[in-house]
Amino acid sequence: QVQVVESGGGLVQAGESLRLSCTASGLTFREYAVGWFRQAPGKEREGVSCIQWNAHSTYFIDSVKDRFTISRDNDKNSVYLQMNSLNPDDTAMYYCAATRRTVNWCSDSWLDYDYRGQGTQVTVSS
Repeated sequence: QVQVVESGGGLVQAGESLRLSCTASGLTFREYAVGWFRQAPGKEREGVSCIQWNAHSTYFIDSVKDRFTISRDNDKNSVYLQMNSLNPDDTAMYYCAATRRTVNWCSDSWLDYDYRGQGTQVTVSS
């Protein structure tokens, strides 16, 4: 049974940092691209970042470029989203998802991902 689990969310003040972790089990993790998505109340889900299976390709939505980084450790079946200089607009539920359908790139579309986690809440106070 495949499981995708997010962790690392919390309540922080504007300007602070958080590191989200996504850990998967029940699949050959090194074959999967991983994406991070977020959804704030009343807003649509958006793709924040993703990383190709071998980390050669990554993506960041414009609003987080230069503040967020993404990395992976295939030996630990984990992907990390380092979030710096957080602001209240980053407040959302953050979800991790994995897919093997994209090989040479990674997708920012929720529909391209087969396995999804339950989310971790990030709240940034001003």
